[in-house]
Amino acid sequence: MKIAKEFYWEMGHRLPDHFGLCKNIHGHSYKMILTVEGQMNEQQMVIDYYDLEKIINPIIMEFDHSFMVNKNDKIVIEFLNQINSKKVEVDFDATVENICLFVLNKIKDAPLPKNIRAITVRVYETKFDYAEERLELT
Repeated sequence: MKIAKEFYWEMGHRLPDHFGLCKNIHGHSYKMILTVEGQMNEQQMVIDYYDLEKIINPIIMEFDHSFMVNKNDKIVIEFLNQINSKKVEVDFDATVENICLFVLNKIKDAPLPKNIRAITVRVYETKFDYAEERLELT
């Protein structure tokens, strides 16, 4: 059985080595669809949506209205510090692929019920563009 839930956040980023416009500071309205696969539990659910939100909402709160910045992008980090702006420092460039993997890794480390056998994270950077990764749990 599969269930899914959508999450939304606003976040800025830049790709400093990009050949085009994405090298500039800009932002997106991100959407994530989280799909959870597993057997139904005693309550006849794969996982309660409330329990899923308890895992995901802290990640979304960290991202929302922040700027995701590679820790090597010292110029932007200095700027964000000067204006006391919310940021998420990471060790990668904030491509949608890397954001997808980052979220997936945070979720896999969360205390998931034993009946969950796979999770899929799909992150939309725009309404037309997304990255998706599926992880089977053991």
